[in-house]
Amino acid sequence: MESGSGHGLPDLYGHMRSSAVDREYAIDVLKTAFADGRLTKDECEQRIGLALNPLTYAELDALTADLPAGVQGLLSQPPPGYLPTSAPRPVNRMAVASLICSVLPGLPVVAILLGLIAHGQIHERGERGAGLATAGMMIGGLFSLLFVVLVLRQ
Repeated sequence: MESGSGHGLPDLYGHMRSSAVDREYAIDVLKTAFADGRLTKDECEQRIGLALNPLTYAELDALTADLPAGVQGLLSQPPPGYLPTSAPRPVNRMAVASLICSVLPGLPVVAILLGLIAHGQIHERGERGAGLATAGMMIGGLFSLLFVVLVLRQ
């Protein structure tokens, strides 16, 4: 990490001017600190008055350094436009079972039923696997239709 600006911020940020959004964040931190009983009313009003002026990150940090989630909390957030990565949604097991059953001899009807159940679960739970369930139902339906045609043909 680079040498600090005296307030725990890298020099890269310490001398940079803060934006209106940054100042609003600092004001929210100050209001929360007042609501939590960390600041008196006078301290809060004084710091908010200072935060309304254009400040550098180092100056803004000085107003919130003794509070949880101050300016350093702001700088630890991902930059605007970047969404934090989330855990991938699980694949529905019934959808996988539907696809497997669709290619096993004698189980195409089971594949169709499992695919229908899987679609309901996927919609309800927000899981992945709708394509697998659809493929299982279509392949199972094709094999069922082929079976019926072959039986009726004899």
